[in-house]
Amino acid sequence: MDPTVLAWALAQPVSSRAAVLAAAFTGGTTRVTFDGRTVEYRSLDELGRALSVLHAAENAAARRPSVTLASFSREGSR
Repeated sequence: MDPTVLAWALAQPVSSRAAVLAAAFTGGTTRVTFDGRTVEYRSLDELGRALSVLHAAENAAARRPSVTLASFSREGSR
């Protein structure tokens, strides 16, 4: 588990899906209940991958695309 992802998840509001997954991960359990649904992950590794996907999805929305401007001129030095 990437410590950055785990730190991000633990910093989320207590009732958020990421915080619930992080609490399960740190508690060593693979069964998670959120919004009335229970999910049983096969391993802590799989639960960690779910956290990584949530982290990537949220950060992708916050990222700004980078733009580069290239300029060319036909004028040469004489």
